[in-house]
Amino acid sequence: MAGNGPAPKARKVRRNADTVAQTVLRWERAEPPELPTFEIERDGELREFVWPGRTREWWQMWIDSPQAEHFGSSDWQYLLDTALIHARYWSGNLSLAGELRLRVAEFGATPSARARLRMVFAEADGADGGSGRSGGPSARERYGNLRSLPGGKTGKGT
Repeated sequence: MAGNGPAPKARKVRRNADTVAQTVLRWERAEPPELPTFEIERDGELREFVWPGRTREWWQMWIDSPQAEHFGSSDWQYLLDTALIHARYWSGNLSLAGELRLRVAEFGATPSARARLRMVFAEADGADGGSGRSGGPSARERYGNLRSLPGGKTGKGT
């Protein structure tokens, strides 16, 4: 009979290792394009497409966003196509809501999308000055003078 206790656990081996090597691309930041002017056919005539004001605000929000500094040319082109979906949505085509939601999630438009993409804001990392504290009193400062009662008594008349 061998030693006491359970047998040591076997070393876990990662079974989902990548089978295909990663492709490393050269990064090139791209400047955001302006919303283009173009014509659409309406009632048999070509008319200039007018971007809704809400879409112009939305486009500027993306240009000013922290994510924008990480966008390449293909990202801006994809977002430009998404702007057209946004414009159609704000012009009353509500059937595009799902596609719009999926597309903006790819860019980290919501807190949950940023969490999924592992995006964090730099100010949040340094907000506590590296102390790891929120600025309020610590638990030791709040409860440092508390002591337990002997015998496990709670002080409630027992």
